Amino acid sequence: MIAGGLPVPRLGPHPDRPRAYPADRPPHLPIRPLWLCRACGRPWPCAEARLLLKIEYGDRLVDLAIYLSGLYHEATHDLFRLNPHDGPTPRELFERFVAWGPYRRPLVEPADPDR
Repeated sequence: MIAGGLPVPRLGPHPDRPRAYPADRPPHLPIRPLWLCRACGRPWPCAEARLLLKIEYGDRLVDLAIYLSGLYHEATHDLFRLNPHDGPTPRELFERFVAWGPYRRPLVEPADPDR
């Protein structure tokens, strides 16, 4: 634990993306272990971070999916330790970190139009 009672983040994937854009602005990176955006204060990944991540990773969709999945795992650990009773559910965190990414599937399979 660090001063103030917050847990020390683990040494999982380091959230070093997206890079700052424009370069003179604060990057939309998370403040750990709270997982809030350093630039705008919204839950990370904020809308700007998502857009910048999609641009930065471009055609490297597998890399983006792996990056987001690793951060989902780290955020789940950090946020559960901060507040195990009232924190976000695993499903909410999955939707926040992974579901918007390149390999998302609909929550309900679309109806077969031939039936």
